[in-house]
Amino acid sequence: MDLLSRVTEEFGRRFGVPPWFVVCAPGRVNLIGEHTDYNEGFVLPMAIDRAVWIALSPLSGQHILAYSLDFNSTTEFQLGDLRRTTSGWTEYLKGVAWALQEAGYPLRGWRGVLSGDVPIGAGLSSSAALEMAVARAFSAVSGWEWKPKEMALLCQRAENQWVGVNCGIMDQMISACGKADYALLIDCRSLDSTLVPLPPATAVVILDTATRRGLADSAYNERRAQCEAAAGYFGVPALRDIMWERFEAGAKGLDEVTRRRARHVLTENARTQQACEAMQHGDAVQLGELMKASHNSLRDDFEVSSVELDVMVQCALEHPACYGARMTGAGFGGCAVALVQADAAYQFADEVAAAYRSRTNIVPKAYICHAADGADIVAMPA
Repeated sequence: MDLLSRVTEEFGRRFGVPPWFVVCAPGRVNLIGEHTDYNEGFVLPMAIDRAVWIALSPLSGQHILAYSLDFNSTTEFQLGDLRRTTSGWTEYLKGVAWALQEAGYPLRGWRGVLSGDVPIGAGLSSSAALEMAVARAFSAVSGWEWKPKEMALLCQRAENQWVGVNCGIMDQMISACGKADYALLIDCRSLDSTLVPLPPATAVVILDTATRRGLADSAYNERRAQCEAAAGYFGVPALRDIMWERFEAGAKGLDEVTRRRARHVLTENARTQQACEAMQHGDAVQLGELMKASHNSLRDDFEVSSVELDVMVQCALEHPACYGARMTGAGFGGCAVALVQADAAYQFADEVAAAYRSRTNIVPKAYICHAADGADIVAMPA
């Protein structure tokens, strides 16, 4: 059963009537441009055909009643009395409601059923998909205009200030603004974006190592602080403002670790812009080489890879159908992404998964993904 049917049927079973709306928001895979978003640089993600779905109907007043099929749990709260009470999925709903209300959006209560197929903790932005789906739900029942970029910024604020994860804007932006068949080059300072097609006859395969990290508890915030320290040393607002020549001339004044962190960000920004050009020219080989270089930089300079991610990337690169592969997401576990020949994608997924299992004794998962549209209402009353 697909998730549209699943949330719709469960809503009817629980509440005895059909939902008024069904909304969804996609997860994402970042093709290249990692740990550049909070440095106001460039990223190149695509929304994927895995998403969070909510079937819902409005309620009078400001009461929220939501049931998660995936967690088999219910949350209830009042929009006029938002309080942090837990660390689970319910805080994302409260955080989005808080951010929207802080920005002046009038919110109506609703009851709904949620489910998703974005793997949690895999670096595919399950949290951003949930946030954007919740924002789309509030827009649907409350009747105000949906503004994708503004909603992305507010959902980022919810994750930063309510949930406590100091993420950049990429995840929410691509979940809000994705377009089927395209990746999106995003300038994380201006939020300008450019649709970029995948090279012809290629497929994107996500390779899940089946290892997980807790983003809030990881070294993510430490890496961000190191990047900010490097920018401060050079007297610029963000690392994207440093030209390579200036970095080379002045980097000796930084400690070794901070210097390597900054070097990754500068070179990754350059690789991301080069990847956009390669895609616009349909150059799969060049895009693949840039992905390989990105992984090496994340492993050696930014130090956010893991043994399992390195093994997965190596297994992918050894396959003849693979143009390039890299870890994707914040790191320390989760997924790699590979660009492969489209006609060999299923064979690639099976054989790389088998190779990874042989080397690690861990059973991975592989997803052949297609670029999807951003957050939207997908069903509503006739």
